Amino acid sequence: MVVQAKKRELKEAQRRRRQLEERCRLEESIGNAVLTWNNEILPNWETMWCSRKVRDLWWQGIPPSVRGKVWSLAIGNELNITHELFDICLARAKERWRSFSTGGSEAENEDAGFSAADREASLELIKLDISRTFPNLCIFQQGGPYHDMLHSILGAYTCYRPDVGYVQGMSFIAAVLILNLDTADAFIAFSNLLNKPCQMAFFRVDHGLMLTYFAAFEVFFEENLPKLFAHFKKNNLTPDIYLIDWIFTLYSKSLPLDLACRVWDVFCRDGEGFLFRTALGILKLFEDILTKMDFIHIAQFLTRLPEDLPAEEVFASIATIQMQSRNRKWAQVLTALQRDSRDTEKGSPSLRH
Repeated sequence: MVVQAKKRELKEAQRRRRQLEERCRLEESIGNAVLTWNNEILPNWETMWCSRKVRDLWWQGIPPSVRGKVWSLAIGNELNITHELFDICLARAKERWRSFSTGGSEAENEDAGFSAADREASLELIKLDISRTFPNLCIFQQGGPYHDMLHSILGAYTCYRPDVGYVQGMSFIAAVLILNLDTADAFIAFSNLLNKPCQMAFFRVDHGLMLTYFAAFEVFFEENLPKLFAHFKKNNLTPDIYLIDWIFTLYSKSLPLDLACRVWDVFCRDGEGFLFRTALGILKLFEDILTKMDFIHIAQFLTRLPEDLPAEEVFASIATIQMQSRNRKWAQVLTALQRDSRDTEKGSPSLRH
């Protein structure tokens, strides 16, 4: 028994040493990456960001200390939003909150750009969504250190884009940005991110365009995972059942936060196509399990993914997904399907030519 106990102790000591060595290697790797980003890439962003070296480094994950800066540069600011504009939108939002809390007249509310009912619904939805944004972190809820920042960004956005307003799921996107940027820069990135075609289609609930995105996804689904695609078809499992939540929150609600940030890294580099490539990577990772499930169990599994997903396994699976169909890339397939949708009455389906 003594010998067995000593063997167990030795094995445990060896395991702890391996873990320590791995942690040291990881820390050294992150430290070297930070130096490369800060000293080589960021000062020469325009000439270096699309180089092979940077793309390879990007895929491995952007170090947290430079992530916000890289995301801001990659997302860009096509809307030309300034810190001053954020301050103006935030001031308007605070005025509306005060007016609402003091029971301002309906005429005043409508003059501010909302009907009283819309305003109340929007404010209540923001309040409710903030309370359930990353609840395990306990930093965005009432009294938490980031609660006011998140509330400010979401309120300011409803004033900046009253035509879009607040939509459930936005809080997760804003929260991830807040963890990596200061408030004004997070607002700038948030507004520009939501202005991208895919995000705008989903947040404005453009059903026709959403269906086109799902159709494009299924083209690559069938191409990459024909067996699972057939199984989903047999069980009448349509992409909206699992994709809507993934796309609405850019995976920040569905995946562990560190893994979601890795997905965001490459999404900022490659654009919307990577969101759908990630979906296919997840499906491939669990293909063997999913092919044995029926409709209910597949839907339950995909809407509540395992909490301990290893980032390297997920990215290894994503790497095997080919976003090319009949020599057409994601953007080309999507454009063809959009044209196909417009030309349906003329009988000229673009993808068949």
